[in-house]
Amino acid sequence: MKRILIVVAAGITLIYISDYVLLRVKMSARDPSAAYGVVKIQPLYEIPHKDGKAEYMFGDPQNQACVHALFPHSGFSTCWYLNRKRARTIPMVILPLASTPSPK
Repeated sequence: MKRILIVVAAGITLIYISDYVLLRVKMSARDPSAAYGVVKIQPLYEIPHKDGKAEYMFGDPQNQACVHALFPHSGFSTCWYLNRKRARTIPMVILPLASTPSPK
């Protein structure tokens, strides 16, 4: 069992390193746009009501930079993942107003 775990961990590490090297090769090419892409994300705001129901409102579409790779690198998400998650639900929270002391 220990050997299987070591082989699996080594395989995942090798795939990650080769993915990173391939991305760096794409970045150093004449056209670095082969390494990067842009995906339009549609935010969906979930606004809770006092009765427990929620209202949904669409926000303005936003462009998000991504990398054409199997794993996320350099702080960017992968384009294949962002294409699957184009509509992003953002839960809004209603905070009670803080009472401020009155001046004397």
